[in-house]
Amino acid sequence: MADTLQDALRRLPAVEKLLSEPSLRCLQDSLPRALVVQAARAVLDDLRERIRSGASDAEGLSSDHIAEQVRDLALRLAAPSLRRAVNATGVILHTGLGRAVLPEAAREAVTEVASGHSTLEVDIETGARGSRSVHYRRILSDLCGAESAFAVNNNAGAVLLALNTLASGKEVIVSRGQLVEIGGSFRMPDIMTHAGARLIEVGTTNRTRISDYERGITDDTALILRVHTSNFRIVGFAEEASLDEMVDLGKRYNIPVMDDVGSGALIDMSQYGLSGEPTVRESIRAGADIVTFSGDKLLGGPQAGLIVGRREFVDAMSRNPLARALRLDKLALAALESTLKLYLDPASAVNRIPTLRAITRPLAEIEAAAVGLKERIDALRLPGVTVEIVDGVSQVGGGSLPGEQLPTRLVAITSATLGSNEIALAFRRNDPPIFGRVGDDRFLIDLRTVTDAESGEIESAAARIFAQ
Repeated sequence: MADTLQDALRRLPAVEKLLSEPSLRCLQDSLPRALVVQAARAVLDDLRERIRSGASDAEGLSSDHIAEQVRDLALRLAAPSLRRAVNATGVILHTGLGRAVLPEAAREAVTEVASGHSTLEVDIETGARGSRSVHYRRILSDLCGAESAFAVNNNAGAVLLALNTLASGKEVIVSRGQLVEIGGSFRMPDIMTHAGARLIEVGTTNRTRISDYERGITDDTALILRVHTSNFRIVGFAEEASLDEMVDLGKRYNIPVMDDVGSGALIDMSQYGLSGEPTVRESIRAGADIVTFSGDKLLGGPQAGLIVGRREFVDAMSRNPLARALRLDKLALAALESTLKLYLDPASAVNRIPTLRAITRPLAEIEAAAVGLKERIDALRLPGVTVEIVDGVSQVGGGSLPGEQLPTRLVAITSATLGSNEIALAFRRNDPPIFGRVGDDRFLIDLRTVTDAESGEIESAAARIFAQ
């Protein structure tokens, strides 16, 4: 047995001999030699381990076969881990898949700025050092009806900066029903602690009245905070103080009011049958001194934390040393500016911003796309494959509009040889990766967020997967 094991190990080629195989010699013309060597060593190490464990031997493993494994691994190592994917899950703002798809105008702006130097922090007229906030401050302020605006890397950063600037060492009053966890185990009480503020909880989980806020006020109260529960709903025996009431209370006690609206809708979504998501302008109109929200959710732009409100407070935040640690880079700024400019024409913004277009996409259009994909896959005559059109629901996702379900039509695929999870894995391993979902032992494709070009990629992937 020992001799057989040693014979099997000895039959494995040395790294240098393996690299001399024609396919790997050609590969080294397009990939760094060090990466191909790394792949060769990894493949050989794996084969040695399998032989020693009795899971495999070297019989039938020719140098050509091993070289093919090395080539496949080297190509996978060379490919970027962060790459484009097809989102056919039905979740429009899918956090794992990068949330909002940037509008075409924003993608063009990013490419332009990335292609060379840029006017990031320079005044063209004077040639002197400028401020990067000049690229978005006026348009964001105007769109929200606010005195001023500031942007940082995400909404958690915006809340952190606001709390640290306005309430470090002081008390912040919040309803118990609004102490949310915003994802990734980031919780509002933790953010408040790291900002240096002291949390004062008032009311109960399901009912908090304005009188509860008033009883919580002390000489150390620096801020009254409302947190929009954008990723859950409390229904039934529930009550909460209105923003109008909180603003009135703040004025009576000379305490600023901050409204964290989360998803950052700049367009009233109720006109499209979606309720419960306040607009930023509504919060400013109600009298909130500071409003914070995300750039990559309902706004449909890049990841950003946006702050609008009274100039004195916004200016104080921009001078906070934390602002530099949280600032946006030039590519995010280019995308943000371009996305905001689309809102100057709200009617066309719905069609030009992919997030809004997906949310408002007519069911008839989705069904037509689903039928078209089904017919094209059927035409491939793939053995053992069944394709159906079934009813389903899409979700906005990203902590936005919880409980809202958007009717959709799904392409459901089953196979006589592959289970639903195996099909899903095969599609994820495609280039580009295609993400659907599994339900009722079927692989489900929701075309709400799929472009025509991506639908063609799904068809091509199906042809490869089921023809094997």
